Amino acid sequence: MNGDERIEQARLLYEQAVFGGDRSAPEAADRALDAVEADLALARGRLLHARFLDERVEDPRELALFESAARLYQRLGDPRGEAEALFWVGTFHQVIREDNDAALPALQRSYELATRAGDRLTMSYAVRHLGFADLAAGSVEAGRERLEESVRLRREIGFRPGVAAGLVSLAYLHAEQGRDEEATALLAEAGEIAAACGAHGVLRWVAEAQARRQG
Repeated sequence: MNGDERIEQARLLYEQAVFGGDRSAPEAADRALDAVEADLALARGRLLHARFLDERVEDPRELALFESAARLYQRLGDPRGEAEALFWVGTFHQVIREDNDAALPALQRSYELATRAGDRLTMSYAVRHLGFADLAAGSVEAGRERLEESVRLRREIGFRPGVAAGLVSLAYLHAEQGRDEEATALLAEAGEIAAACGAHGVLRWVAEAQARRQG
């Protein structure tokens, strides 16, 4: 059910309560509107994060939106939605605040909930950022395995821009370990995939990685 349908459902439930005397209708309407509110908070928070990546200026509303979405999804009994919202809570702390300790609980819970819900896309995001936390803590092999798991999950669901992005991260890691041939191959594959699916942002990352290696 989309947002418009949920709002219409809430309107009908209002009529059932007022004109039909249905005392349970307001609670059902609240749940419908909570779902709309959760979806909207998550969507607004993602847009604020995109602006941060472009401008590198933190907007204090971002974390509040993601935390609100996570609470609402939890109250609704929606583990898939809660997993996605918690991923963004963790990402806020990791990417914007550069605080892996604060990020880890949300990222770990996101991965657990997404696994239970069978949401491989959110799993791929959560495990990728758990891998970044491993690398920051010096656990290189654990980090590499998690980055590889993220790419594998994205291949399975056909998320090609995400596959390309994941390959770029693995290329950087291989280069740091002196595995130049593997890094070159990973960047070449990332570039091919990104070009084929129109992921121009990832193509820029590929070009930047190649320039750094040449410089």
